[in-house]
Order: sequence, then structure tokens, then C-alpha cells
Amino acid sequence: MLHSRKSTFLITAILLVVLRIAIGWQFLYEGLWKFQSRQTARPWTSAGYLRNSQGPLRNVFRGLTGDPDELQWLDPNWVGSRWDTWQTRFVSGNRLDKTQASRLDRLLNGPKDFRAELAALPEGLEFRGTLAKRLTFDAESKRLIVDGKAHLTPRERDAALKLVPVPETVTEENREAEEAAQQFREALEKVFARSSRLSFKERMRASLLGDPDRAGLTITDRKTKQELETRLGEIELYRRQLQRFEQNLSRAETDFQQKHVQQSGVPGYGDTAEIRSALVGPIKVLEGELIVAAEKLLTPKQRARGPIAMPPTRINQIDALTMWGLAAIGVLLISGLCSRLAAVAGAALLLSFYLAMPPWPGVPLAPGPEHSLWVNKNLIEVIALLALASVPTGRWFGLDSLVGRLPLKRRQDVAAPEDLATDEVAVSAPAGVTTMAVEPNTEATDIGIGSEPDEVADVVGAPESEDETESGSELDSE
Repeated sequence: MLHSRKSTFLITAILLVVLRIAIGWQFLYEGLWKFQSRQTARPWTSAGYLRNSQGPLRNVFRGLTGDPDELQWLDPNWVGSRWDTWQTRFVSGNRLDKTQASRLDRLLNGPKDFRAELAALPEGLEFRGTLAKRLTFDAESKRLIVDGKAHLTPRERDAALKLVPVPETVTEENREAEEAAQQFREALEKVFARSSRLSFKERMRASLLGDPDRAGLTITDRKTKQELETRLGEIELYRRQLQRFEQNLSRAETDFQQKHVQQSGVPGYGDTAEIRSALVGPIKVLEGELIVAAEKLLTPKQRARGPIAMPPTRINQIDALTMWGLAAIGVLLISGLCSRLAAVAGAALLLSFYLAMPPWPGVPLAPGPEHSLWVNKNLIEVIALLALASVPTGRWFGLDSLVGRLPLKRRQDVAAPEDLATDEVAVSAPAGVTTMAVEPNTEATDIGIGSEPDEVADVVGAPESEDETESGSELDSE
């Protein structure tokens, strides 16, 4: 009977250890796979899972992303601030010199002005009106200058060219004037081509604010300043669709109603996802182009320091915590180090996955082939990990057994020699015997040594009553 119990316990222990290692391997592989995917064209991210969260804790999990609907990417001020922060980190992290830092600033913010060489303006040429705000000539540096923030439009270029018309025939009389006019035309074409290059911030603002299809269009009367017509852009339509979805979802009570809302306008599905991708995608692509253009300014030695990433967003932090958490818990479970703590941590992580999309009645089904009610794979694994946390599997087979055998050093307080040389030495005596203090350098005769027995008895202590004497006699007789 005893042998049967031992065999049963041994088999149970082996299966529990195997279960711990198997779950640990799953955690570790998931974490490593997610790390490896970061180097591919489609890196893993938890953004989609959290954005599409359902159930009572939907707003909590969606809030973890910081910006579940990516509306910040449609705010030019937020994107510009994000790029400014990256620029500061890029300059300091790569230790750019003044020339490199200036070129990077021109890429991001654009130059103060655009210039082209020109010896002199044609005789009698003068810029007026709007053209005077765009074009200037610096006689000292001999440069034709265009404002870097205003740029030069094709219409303004054509207006400037009309100021120096091309003569039908060139004669000796007008040859010199025609040469000056030709030099002006060439300089104007050069400065126009240079001013046509937009900085990355200007391209971003043009995409979000300058495109009528995206930003919308408002037609007003020039005289009365009254709005005649307003056309909503894709950005405003996207915001309104999100608001309409939240309102419909809050009013949905049955499974059919929630499913209908989900298919018609839930973020992450259908038209809403397509609109978000069309709006946010070009801005993210532009950010990638900025990083590539900036890295071309670096020397090989500077590139060896590694890339400077953009400032992390909330979802980047969540992704990093998830990947590191999976890998760390997997290593601890496989090695059997802090196995109980690792099992509890793994159960908590999987429980968050379960609550993000719980298979409960009235909650829309999560996308995928799995069909569950109340219990799914995540919850089963949570229960298994809690069971592992209740038994010391790491001591049966794992590093916990080695940690438990480490010797524990106990510190013992040892009295110093000088502490022993006290002025008085306490002498303890049995009950009923008077104690006394012996001072150093005390003569033997002072404590009755060498005296008569009666005197010694008086010094050590005599019974104070007859009862004590009788009790003492009884003890002696016994």
C-alpha cells in the first residue's frame, strides 16, 4: 500500500514538472517570436488586440494603448512635437557636428530661404505686390532669394518671367539687356526648383491640412465672409464615425445588436479600419522616410552606434513589457527558479488576455477559429498555472532545489574582550541563596574563605525561617 502511494506521488510529480516546463516553453517561444518579428516588415504589436477589446473592461484595455483610434497621428502639432523630440535625441545620440545638425534641421524644418546666384537684376526690373513678399535680390551677396516659409508657386514664377519678356530678335543694341534677362530667367528657374522642395514637416502638414479631400473645404463669400458651403474631409468623417460607433455600442443590448454594430463600424473592422489606414498610413510612411534620410547624413562610425528610435508611445511600452514578460516567465518556469512566483505571474498575464476578449454571453466573439463559452484556452492555462503555484515543482526538479540548499550564515554577536573586564562580576546562586557581588582585588578573607564554617554560612546566606530549614532537611533526606 505504501509502495503504491509512493508510485502515485512520483508519477504526479513528474507530470506536474513536465506541465511546468511545457507551459514555460510556450511562454519563451512566444516572447522570442515576437522579438524576432520586430526585424520584419510586419512587426508584432498588441495594438490590434487591445483596440478590439470587448466586454466590461473594454475601455480599460483600449485605454492602455494611449490612443486606441490613432487620432493623435492626425494632429499636426502632436506629430511635429514627436519629430522635434526625435531630432534632439538623434543629434545628441550620434554626436552630430554643426554641419550635420544644420542639414538635419533643413530636412525636418526646411531652410530659412532658397538662393540662386545672380550678378544683377535686369535694368528697370522691380518686384511689386505679392511677388515682392516672395522674391528679393541681395546685391551684396549677388543672390536671388525666395522666402523659405512662403515658397514660390508656379503662378508667381510665371508672373516674374513676364517682367522680362523674350525679344523677337536679338540685336547689338539689346544684346546686353537680353543676356541680363537670360541670367535672371535661369536664376529664377533654379530658385523655383529649390523652393519646390518641401521639408518633412511641410509635407506632413500639407497631407493633413492642405489636402481638401482629407482636411475638408469651406467656401466663404469674400465680401461678407459668410460660409457658403462646407465639405467634410475624411478626417472629420472618421471622427464622426467613431463617435457614432460608441453611441450605437452603448445602446446595443442583445448579441445581434452588438454584432451588427461591430460589423458596421467597430474600430479595426470594415470601413473604419480602411479610413484609419488611409489617413494614418501616409504619415507613418513619411516618418520612416525621415529616419532613412537622416541616417544618410551619418558617417560609418556614427552608424555603428546603432539607430536612434522615435520616442516610444504607450503601445510601444505595452509591447515591450509583453515580450519581456513572456520571455522572462518562460525562462523561470523551464529552469524551475522561483517557479511559484513565475506561475502566479504567468497566470496574471494570461488572465489579462482572457479579460480583454472574454467568451461571455452578450459579448461579441473574438475574431479567429476558436469558439468558446465561459472557458477558453487562456482560462484553462490560468488554472493550470495556479495549480503549479500551489506545489513546489521547482524543488522537485529545478533550480529552486539548489537555492534551498545554500547555507545560510547566521551572525553571532561575540562580546569584545574589553567588555568582559567589568568592574563587577555577577554571581548567580540557587533560589533562596543571597547573591553578592565580588569586586576585583578583594581578599579571600573578605568573603569568608578560610573562616569558620559558621561564619561562611552567615556570609553565603542562612535560611530566614524554620519552614525553609525544614524544607531543606526534607530535600537532604530525599
